[in-house]
Amino acid sequence: MQNITIVGAGIIGLSIAYALHKAGVSVTVIDRDAAGDKVSFGNAGSIAVMEVNPASVPGVFWKVPAWIMSPLGPLSVRPNYSLKLLPWLYQFYLASKPKHALRSHHALATLNKNAYVDMIPMFTEIGVVSELKQKGALVVYETDTGFEQDQAMWQLRQNAGVDAMYLSADQTREYEPALGERVKHGMFVSNASYVTDPKYIVDQLRAWLIKNDVQFIQDEVKSIQKQSNSMYVQGKNARYEADKVVLATGAWSSELTKLLGEKCYVESERGYNTTIQNPDITIAREIVFAERKFVMTPLSCGLRIGGAAEFGGLNNVPNYKRSGALVKLAQLYFPNLKHIKGSVWAGHRPSTPDSLPIISRSQYSDRLFYAFGHGHLGLTQCAITARLIKEMIFNEKSEVDVSMYSIDRFN
Repeated sequence: MQNITIVGAGIIGLSIAYALHKAGVSVTVIDRDAAGDKVSFGNAGSIAVMEVNPASVPGVFWKVPAWIMSPLGPLSVRPNYSLKLLPWLYQFYLASKPKHALRSHHALATLNKNAYVDMIPMFTEIGVVSELKQKGALVVYETDTGFEQDQAMWQLRQNAGVDAMYLSADQTREYEPALGERVKHGMFVSNASYVTDPKYIVDQLRAWLIKNDVQFIQDEVKSIQKQSNSMYVQGKNARYEADKVVLATGAWSSELTKLLGEKCYVESERGYNTTIQNPDITIAREIVFAERKFVMTPLSCGLRIGGAAEFGGLNNVPNYKRSGALVKLAQLYFPNLKHIKGSVWAGHRPSTPDSLPIISRSQYSDRLFYAFGHGHLGLTQCAITARLIKEMIFNEKSEVDVSMYSIDRFN
């Protein structure tokens, strides 16, 4: 029986552990935190199948300076990290070229089209499928200009199989009566969904794996080394041998690939949210505020208001004013949202310049595999990523062209 070690116990690593266990191999998961990466359960809970367009599209690069100048705007760069971010920004600029952006669009659409195919069976077996709420998502606009500017994006989405329907302002409020008069246009995406609590999903998946004899080790991995017929994972506390290794450590992955001589251009895109435990409004589904770049989701633990993109590396302390700013934005749309006290959170999304995850065999060794860089879409793409990694490990024929997600594109 093959012995495969997965480094990383976030939603991607756990989903891969599930797929490999089902394939009949011995699986070990190593993470420095017994609960795994916090971004896996502090997110908005979205199954965002509509997000098939990369962040870097033609023209967007020149909007970045204005976004950065706004201290609580949708995008910020910590001053002490700006020089370190330049290589990533250059790759972001290259990814915005029309040819590259269209390639990224097709690659994202391929993953998201398959999101439910593997997710629903996995959720069913671990006992959480009832937590998947397939109620669609609402995307709202407050200006005619913002809505018109997004029409090309919506056309791409619909061409990629996203089921979207236009709503007038009044129709939008029929879907979500708590919305105020600020909303002028809406789009209803029927095949989007959300989970009631991403932390519960992660906890239940981990518990299922433990019950089914997947071994979990708490240790901080320092390096990965190849041997003639095996791999070694060097932890802070011990050294672990495996037939094959999967690296799934999110925003921390670039630190380990760099030691192996492989560039991946994965940066921490820190996101923020506030969860209001007892809100004085109710919503029925996820709402995306297209122009303000934030979302709201009605989770079982409260009303979660999340967004922002902050580039400052892994070591800068969070600026929780950004969590508060998101609540103030929400109040613009919901005039009856008065009770705003809640818990704040910040987490490191693993962001690539072209918005595509790295799902790939390593150049360093054919026994090492990569699964990271999913940005905002880790939960959405967790199960399809697990299937693709399993197919690579067993040299199975795939219906997906995995070259689109190879680390080779950065090397």
